[in-house]
Amino acid sequence: MSKKRLNEIARELGVSSKEVVAKAQELGFEVKSHASSVDEASAKRLAESFGGQKSEATKVAAKVSKPEKVDETPKVETAKVEKAKETQPVVKEEVATSAVQSAPHRPQSRNFKAEREARAKEQAAKRAQGQQGKAGQQAKNGQERRDNRQQGQGRSNNERNDRRDNRRDQRPEERKDNRFGDRRDNRDNRRQDNRSGQSARFEQREAAKPAGPKIDFKARAAALKAEQNAEYARTSEERFRQAQEAKKQPKKPKEIKFEEPVVESKPFVKPAPVASVPEQVAETTVDTRRKKQARPDKKRDFNGDEEDGPRKQQRNRNSQNQVRNQRTSNWNNNKKNKKGKANQPAKPVTERKFHELPTEFEYTAGMTVAEIAKRIKREPAEIVKKLFLMGVMATQNQSLDGDTIELLMVDYGIEAKEKVEVDNADIERFFVEEGYLNEEEMTERPPVVTIMGHVDHGKTTLLDTLRNSRVATGEAGGITQHIGAYQIEEAGKKITFLDTPGHAAFTSMRARGASVTDLTILVVAADDGVMPQTIEAINHSKAANVPIIVAINKIDKPGANPERVIGELAEHGVISTAWGGESEFVEISAKFNQNIDELLETVLLVAEIQELKADPTVRAIGTVIEAHLDKGKGAVATLLVQQGTLNVQDPIVVGNTFGRVRAMTNDLGRRVKTAGPSTPVSITGLNEAPMAGDHFAVYEDEKSARAAGEERAKRALLKQRQATQRVSLENLFDTLKAGEVKSVNVIIKADVQGSVEALASSLQKIEVEGVRVNIVHSAVGAINESDITLAEASNALVIGFNVRPTAEARSQAEADDVEVRLHSIIYKVIEEMEDAMKGMLDPEYEEKIIGEAIIRETFKVSKVGTIGGFMVVRGKVTRDSSVRVIRDGVVVFDGKLASLKRYKDDVKEVGNAQEGGLMIENYNDLKVDDTIEAYIMEEIKK
Repeated sequence: MSKKRLNEIARELGVSSKEVVAKAQELGFEVKSHASSVDEASAKRLAESFGGQKSEATKVAAKVSKPEKVDETPKVETAKVEKAKETQPVVKEEVATSAVQSAPHRPQSRNFKAEREARAKEQAAKRAQGQQGKAGQQAKNGQERRDNRQQGQGRSNNERNDRRDNRRDQRPEERKDNRFGDRRDNRDNRRQDNRSGQSARFEQREAAKPAGPKIDFKARAAALKAEQNAEYARTSEERFRQAQEAKKQPKKPKEIKFEEPVVESKPFVKPAPVASVPEQVAETTVDTRRKKQARPDKKRDFNGDEEDGPRKQQRNRNSQNQVRNQRTSNWNNNKKNKKGKANQPAKPVTERKFHELPTEFEYTAGMTVAEIAKRIKREPAEIVKKLFLMGVMATQNQSLDGDTIELLMVDYGIEAKEKVEVDNADIERFFVEEGYLNEEEMTERPPVVTIMGHVDHGKTTLLDTLRNSRVATGEAGGITQHIGAYQIEEAGKKITFLDTPGHAAFTSMRARGASVTDLTILVVAADDGVMPQTIEAINHSKAANVPIIVAINKIDKPGANPERVIGELAEHGVISTAWGGESEFVEISAKFNQNIDELLETVLLVAEIQELKADPTVRAIGTVIEAHLDKGKGAVATLLVQQGTLNVQDPIVVGNTFGRVRAMTNDLGRRVKTAGPSTPVSITGLNEAPMAGDHFAVYEDEKSARAAGEERAKRALLKQRQATQRVSLENLFDTLKAGEVKSVNVIIKADVQGSVEALASSLQKIEVEGVRVNIVHSAVGAINESDITLAEASNALVIGFNVRPTAEARSQAEADDVEVRLHSIIYKVIEEMEDAMKGMLDPEYEEKIIGEAIIRETFKVSKVGTIGGFMVVRGKVTRDSSVRVIRDGVVVFDGKLASLKRYKDDVKEVGNAQEGGLMIENYNDLKVDDTIEAYIMEEIKK
């Protein structure tokens, strides 16, 4: 069943498409716009609904039901319909053939040459037919124009004869009176006749235009695609063979085509009555090109040869000046469109707008006069004048201090306020700024507990027991290398634990842990008692004003003595509540899980007394617990959220770097999207690894976070440059003295930033007289090729702590002979470095006298020197020993032996009470009874 669009129905009915769409929607048809289609029955019903156009509706329904049948219409429309009918089957056949051709993917055998020739013949026939039709149409149009012209001329001739007869009959007076009126009427009639003739000719020309065949672009595209597929189906051998055959064929001479000039059909213009010019002259084209104007010959100067030199130059100069003066002078008073001051109208004077002064003015120190004038809507000259009257000499580009600006505003009667600029890069302001937290939104938060104590007193074992995981077994050497942050749940409440190292090298890490904590659990072994790191942990907790809960561990051991521990701690200011103090004491055994519940209850009780609260609605701020570089993730930072809520995709500034929180994991390694107060999380997405202990803050958008991070990095670099020691007269002697001290260059690479800091500070504290440690480079991550290159250039030692070199770095280190030391325990690194630094010192030597001899006789040999015969009276004289010549108790020479002989044989040494002969290098003044003292320089072991 055929369908028809609503816009076609509207066109046939002679109504607008909106009316048809509205009527169709009223009838209940599912249509949306004028492009919607309806079936035959709906079209009939829609056409019948328009009452005044029933005949047209019948035609529409007939056309929808029977598209082949054509009603009797004018000849032009019949011709269009017939041509359209003729072209439709051709298009369908083309589509069918194209579909048949494109069906097989690779046709096996086809005569493409014959097909191309057939297509070329068909196209040539179409072109010839089109040219014949075009020529016939042009001839027909020309004949119509000539007929119309003859009709117009005949009509105008008849009218002219009638007017002549009428004029003969009229009286001379009437002819004289109506002469001008007749001319005007005739001119109007001719114009009207020409307009009517032109409109009639235009309608005939439009009606005679043939209706072009409808082009089916889909069929043409399908045929083109089939031809391309056929071309692709050809094998390379077939293409090569056809190319060779084409080369063998003789080339045909190129056929020269003479194109006929295209004659454009111009609209007929009725010639004027005066035009009695022949037709050939009228058809000639007019040359509109600009012709070269004939200029009069320049007057030759025949006296130029006679007047050569300065006189001629002066005459030429005068003529040039005269021409220029004539051009610039106002000599031509009659010149049209003259632009003089007298002819120009006076410009209206614009009245100056009056701006009222502001009531308040917010200023910053250093504002210029021009900036102040712009802000208060006054001229800079007015402000400069006021300042001059106040005794201040200033220009509009001069900066003014705050006091001067305030005095100026008082003179104007404006209240001046200094603008307080907020440092966007200052993260610390979020921690101390009043009003950042909402008191109404404060909620209870989990306590942050730091576990402190001496080495191997059981801190990690206690934390392992709390978390029910085997964290302690993974620690190298039995000590914790870097801070870990974990969260557990007890009695429905969460507790966050921070595990700090106990070694002396990690003092700064313990201090950092105490600064972010709410409670401190001091683990003391019942068998060891108070140790140095125990005292240090007590001092850190007291400095941070953090309450201490003492956990006396290892009570299961035979030598445990908790009472002794309580007494030792009381000596350092940690007094039990049983003794009237403020610290809670709990006796536990982390290994056997004794009294752990009691310890957690004590922690929750102390936290409840402190009333720990936080605002989760603000942007997150907190502290970096640890940071390291991961090979796949990049910079990874462990953060402790102190206020607010941290979300994924938050723009964040951490220390001197910035970024966006790409991923966030909790202490169990599970991905989370939010982290509330007192929650430790590990994040990725930072540009660089921050320093442990840095603060972080979340910003509004990434643009402000980037600006703050870049500004903080710039300030840190400037501070580092300012801290570089410069040579001055005061420290010149110390600098020269330091140049005598040897240094060992070290490159430190570790797994986390805290270990890097601890290693660097520990190595720099090694005290070996005459040698100091120079940290060339320290960073987080594996040892790479750039580290080896830097070590080779600076003659440095590479120390890797819990990291390994890459394969390329290892091979490069072997090739460049760079020493790489890998460690996992920090005190072994320190011991090894001490030994290496002791080996860097210059060896100290001690003089040791090994023998003494007396010269008995001297022998002078020409061209050889003086030989001294001697006898050893004590010790021995060796060939490699140094000797002194002592005469009358005075050393006259100190040097080396040139030769040592005994009975004409060269010997290595001459023993006690033996005789021999010797020669001394560069010394021939030996005399009898001279004493020869033999000695060696012996190295002193340290």
